[in-house]
Amino acid sequence: MEIPGLGVIEEDEGTGWWLSSERPVTVLGGALCRIVVDGYLEDDNKQDFHRTIANFLAADEAVLKAASSEVFAYYQDMVAYTSPGDEAYVQIASPDDVWSYVQLGDEPIVSRQAYGDKQVYVSLECNCDWEPEHGLQIVFRDGSRVSKVGPYDGHLTNGSAFDDASLQDVIYRRL
Repeated sequence: MEIPGLGVIEEDEGTGWWLSSERPVTVLGGALCRIVVDGYLEDDNKQDFHRTIANFLAADEAVLKAASSEVFAYYQDMVAYTSPGDEAYVQIASPDDVWSYVQLGDEPIVSRQAYGDKQVYVSLECNCDWEPEHGLQIVFRDGSRVSKVGPYDGHLTNGSAFDDASLQDVIYRRL
């Protein structure tokens, strides 16, 4: 099968997801990534996927850096539960420094939220030094802006994560 922007993709028989070949992704510092597409075949509005994929592949690192304050807030919430000497304790001075402690994932997942706003999002599972168990999830709405960060929970918005429509546009919900 072929998806505009990704070319020929192959099905992962274990998950049923569709995988692109490796390609550099500018927003992730040029890292080679396999783009994962979930729910595309059965979707009635495939152009939403095409637009999201195109936006994501066109985004630059400034899109990611715009969420530095929210990622730093997540770090601050988690570091409050640790102390010097703990495995997960790291000292980060400012939002500008937070990305030095994040290992970006290499399999962004493109999918449509099944309920709520029903938009197409790109979700990225990352590791971070301050939370080795739950890591960091970064979600891009329409592939063009960061719309959610926090521990990886698989939800595409905070509104869906907490079943609270008032949190729909909240990027990071403080703990």
